[in-house]
Amino acid sequence: MLSTVLFLSVLILSVLIAQFLKLQWVGKRLPPGPTPLPFLGNLWTLRFRIDRDSLSQLEKTYGKIYTLWLGQNPAVLVNGYEALRDCLISFSDVFVLRAPSPYFMKIFGDNGITFSNGELWKHNRRFGLMTLRNLGLGNRNMEVRIQEEIRYLLNNYAAKEGRPMNPDLPLRNSVGNVMCAVVFGHRFDTDDKHFLHFMKVFDMVIKFPGTAWGKVYDALSSLMPLLPGPHKKLFACWEEVRSFVREEIKLHQERRVAGDPPEDLIDYYLDEMAKTKDNPTSLCNENNLNVIVAEFFLAGMETTSVTLLWALGYMVDYPDVQVKVQKELDAVLEPSEIIRYEDRKRLPYTNAVIHELQRFASIVQVGVTRMSIKDTKFKGFFIPKGTPLFANIDSALIDPEHWETPQHFNPNHFLDEDGNFVTKEAFIPFSAGLRVCMGEQLARIQLFLFFTNLLREFTFHLPREEKRKITSDYILGSTSKPHPYQICAVSR
Repeated sequence: MLSTVLFLSVLILSVLIAQFLKLQWVGKRLPPGPTPLPFLGNLWTLRFRIDRDSLSQLEKTYGKIYTLWLGQNPAVLVNGYEALRDCLISFSDVFVLRAPSPYFMKIFGDNGITFSNGELWKHNRRFGLMTLRNLGLGNRNMEVRIQEEIRYLLNNYAAKEGRPMNPDLPLRNSVGNVMCAVVFGHRFDTDDKHFLHFMKVFDMVIKFPGTAWGKVYDALSSLMPLLPGPHKKLFACWEEVRSFVREEIKLHQERRVAGDPPEDLIDYYLDEMAKTKDNPTSLCNENNLNVIVAEFFLAGMETTSVTLLWALGYMVDYPDVQVKVQKELDAVLEPSEIIRYEDRKRLPYTNAVIHELQRFASIVQVGVTRMSIKDTKFKGFFIPKGTPLFANIDSALIDPEHWETPQHFNPNHFLDEDGNFVTKEAFIPFSAGLRVCMGEQLARIQLFLFFTNLLREFTFHLPREEKRKITSDYILGSTSKPHPYQICAVSR
């Protein structure tokens, strides 16, 4: 018995030493970084979180370009606006490939837009952009859809009559219904149990990658199918998301009359499938459509609703800013005037506040993993072909060389001395280059219209018994989200 225990101990120790030496050998070719542990890499050092504080500290220690080991695989982190600009724009064709995490590869495969590569990515991205344009992005049609959902949200908040409420779910439902109109061609009632369940399981699917267990899954993906854990439930949730989308696809196929013009993303995609059904090289299929729908919700609903949740939090935490926004809205707009996206040009302070809350909240701190298409020399470092690379978008948004007070919420970052709105080159919350966020324009329109209508209609403050700062901490998932909070929306 003793000899068996001794043998196993020696074997385990030998494996750990061999793994450690392997990591050291591979790491010699890469930019500097913290020493990795066998199997877990640097995840233990990072406390299984890849967040602003830990990445900023590593940047101070190792510089703008450094290596992190996420499990047994190295990834190069690019930090600071100048390095990011070169990575995303100057080297855009070199770092154009996606390197999806094992988790997203499990649920998405190589389908969709975000994680696909090559011809499939080009085809899907062209389709997505064309569909958004056909559905009214860039003209008033899309704004009308958004304004309809804003009215539902305003009525929901007004019905609370100033009592404490959690603004999250109504906000998510309203922004989610904008995407439902784009993708499904119709909205859902906010008390629709089927829709609410879809939103719940979808939220669980997209939160998981940012959790500690999500990091363990990606680090030890080959072992995870053999182990119990929350990842099992997450894959069941993804099947429920797929089932919801399949049901909508079936309804479209049953209800649509031949020759009717397409009215939503599913219609356009089904038309594309019909056109290419006899083409053996066609890239259109239902699995691809399922993933594209999920990505539209992730990019168009999750990011926008979370940003607006931060926005309300900042208005409560900085009441003087809230008052200045409301004064500008009252001075420029008539009480019954419909707010349009073009009105941002007449509302410089409000526009600056919206940009600053995007900068400071930085909800997508590290962009989707990229991969070097070939051996490359970048910023003096050798990046081997196939090496995963993270563009730390957050580091550009707090780069002290480009922001006067990077660690403080300060709308003056986007105003000149005369109070005019100014753009900043380091403001890249939607990334840049060939892989820039496809839904950037839609997100900008929604943020402006939702924020201005909410601030014109209500004053937001904490319940009387509460004394806290809403925006002092966050929950890390696919996006950085504030902890749940209660506020009062008092009609003005």
